[in-house]
Amino acid sequence: MTIDNQLGATVALGLTSALAWGTADFGGGLATRRGSLLGVVFLTQLTGAVLSAVAAVGRGEPFPAGWDLAWAVGAGVAGALGISALYAGLAGGRMGVVAPVTGVLAAILPVLVGAATEGLPPPLVAMGIGLGLVAVTLVTASPATDDRPSGAGLALVAGLGIGMFNVSVAQFQPGHLFAPFAAVRLVQVAITGTTLLVTRRSWRLARPVAAGVVAVGILDSLGNLAYIGATQVGRLDVAAVLSSLYPVATVILAILLLGERLSRLHALGIGLAGLAVALIAAG
Repeated sequence: MTIDNQLGATVALGLTSALAWGTADFGGGLATRRGSLLGVVFLTQLTGAVLSAVAAVGRGEPFPAGWDLAWAVGAGVAGALGISALYAGLAGGRMGVVAPVTGVLAAILPVLVGAATEGLPPPLVAMGIGLGLVAVTLVTASPATDDRPSGAGLALVAGLGIGMFNVSVAQFQPGHLFAPFAAVRLVQVAITGTTLLVTRRSWRLARPVAAGVVAVGILDSLGNLAYIGATQVGRLDVAAVLSSLYPVATVILAILLLGERLSRLHALGIGLAGLAVALIAAG
């Protein structure tokens, strides 16, 4: 595959990841308004585990071993920690602080790792990466409320956890896709299931909600698999920044389907996201 084809595939897979993740977040947000948060998370993870395991068997991928298994376990733990901290921060802290801090940290960590392991990207790509990080900050920004703590500590944990997840799943051997991701999801199912057993919190979902959550699980898995694929055919920093633009899809769906207003910051962030993609593609 030529360098141009590699970049094109990375852009396509990275944007597919962003679209799938953003749509899944929108659907998951709606589901948590009608059912248990832990129930939504557990069923989402279980759906991903089943689908990726079936796909792995169909492709003849062996269950991961050695470093692939180690990275899968690390990704599962880091992802579970990051998501838990993010939800806790959004629930008890200022969304205008928690969301952008988490988003930028989750993107910048793989960018730094990618630059350290693969060298600095070409100038236009570097400019696109920088604009992408700014776009994530603007699109996830929201008005802060003074009667809540900032939640910056939880945002830091969330960003580092999700960032480590993004770095870890990028370490799988090229061509090994579904089986390692199935292992990641199995680890997360085990962690969430244990949490449910220990805390004895409600997790059951009404049938219509459960059906929607299964769809969310499919989309979320598609986003993860597209991101892993992007890291295997191209640069980690490019894949990470493009996939981190997922809040753009969430915001646009909220505007179109829920009638939410488009703020100036959101509009600027969406515009910068488009410019960032153009610069990366041109690079």
